[in-house]
Amino acid sequence: MTPTVPGASRNTRQRALILSLLNEATDFQSAQRVYHELRDRGAKVGLTTVYRTLQMLAEADEVDTMRLPSGEQLYRRCNRPSHHHHLVCRECGNTVEIAGPAIERWADRVAAENGYTEVSHTIDLFGVCPECSRRRRGDDA
Repeated sequence: MTPTVPGASRNTRQRALILSLLNEATDFQSAQRVYHELRDRGAKVGLTTVYRTLQMLAEADEVDTMRLPSGEQLYRRCNRPSHHHHLVCRECGNTVEIAGPAIERWADRVAAENGYTEVSHTIDLFGVCPECSRRRRGDDA
């Protein structure tokens, strides 16, 4: 007989709810936003649980993270299983996953030149997406 861990099924259910919500999102989400969206959908989940679950998902590489200049951590479930970067709209948060072979070569070269091994990096590019640019210009076409 397998021993049961108190609350284990609840953690699995909450993990599934959080992953489902992140699967629907096209942009990065804060823990607060995830929490409020889950509560709006009737889920009984605590904010601390959301933070813990998002951190666990990030450590398991099931979600990507991005830290804003303000220090806030954001989370997103990505479609690419391999290493990639993000192009993020500063206005609407829409995110495009991008490959960066030139960046990878540069990072490897800089690390080797300085004798570093086991190097990792995170690069996120921020700009204004085409839709927000059109809206700025008043081209609501």
